[in-house]
Amino acid sequence: MSEDTTTARMRAIIQESAGGPEVLTLAEVDRAEPMPTEVLVRVHAAGVNPTDWKSRTVGRLLGDPPAILGWDVSGVVEAVGLGVTRFRPGDEVFGMPRFPHKAGGYAEYVTAPSRHFTRKPAGLDHVHAAALPLAALTAWQVLHDTANVQLGQRVLIHAAAGGVGHLAVQLAKHLGAYVIGTARGSKHAFVHALGADEVIDYTEEDFAETVRDVDLVIDSIGGDYGARSLQTLRNGGTLAQLNPEPDEDLLRQAGERGIWAGFVLVEPDNAAMATIAELVEAGRLGVEVDTVLPFEQAAKAHELGETNRTTGKIVLTVAG
Repeated sequence: MSEDTTTARMRAIIQESAGGPEVLTLAEVDRAEPMPTEVLVRVHAAGVNPTDWKSRTVGRLLGDPPAILGWDVSGVVEAVGLGVTRFRPGDEVFGMPRFPHKAGGYAEYVTAPSRHFTRKPAGLDHVHAAALPLAALTAWQVLHDTANVQLGQRVLIHAAAGGVGHLAVQLAKHLGAYVIGTARGSKHAFVHALGADEVIDYTEEDFAETVRDVDLVIDSIGGDYGARSLQTLRNGGTLAQLNPEPDEDLLRQAGERGIWAGFVLVEPDNAAMATIAELVEAGRLGVEVDTVLPFEQAAKAHELGETNRTTGKIVLTVAG
């Protein structure tokens, strides 16, 4: 009897070239199988992040085409590779596999090291679980690892109603910080409900003129926000920038005042994901989902995300 060498197939959102949202198309591709220490996860939902549309415009950042975007996933373990003991088929998991390397979250299946996943909180559906990993890990690693925020310190969070921002507000309050957020006036009630102590309408007030003695600034906007945020920081504070925009003059000014300033890139982090899951289960952390779309409409999700007007996250549903 001959051995069956048929390669399993799956649906995925691919791009053959760099460009606008229109380059994202539905296709059928080969499905990878888990290597040793890896798991194969059937994706139920995939989160959409700014890094997705930024990567889409670069093209070869993810290797030779066709590329499959996506790093936020929630789903069910389909199979485990050699040596995996943490999960079994049927386990519900969520995580941020392989970031910033190619993971392929906009697909029916994804493979990655088992420790890039964590058990999904039982009370959290796949849509909300998929919205958490990249944004929550970014916020936690900045607050806990980069800045080591302590009780009573002052934290300024820009775009406090956004994907990273709304989670950073909650995590900063969990760490005991006094939190100041910037957001449009229409989103102030939402940011206050997250726990923010102050919210500034950046369309009406210049935060650089009114905020002082801050220990940490989380800047996910870029542009002139870095230089302006520097004015709000105390000597010895931290300016965490989530956009890689080197500014030698800003770094010089920060250095003169003992301020650490620089680009922070999130990493897969099993211990932090476990903490995030525990906070969700304890009711201490919640994720806001602005829009849910079927993954066939990934292009529409990117168009919506690039308006920079969403509250919380955008999520694609993949499996039922």
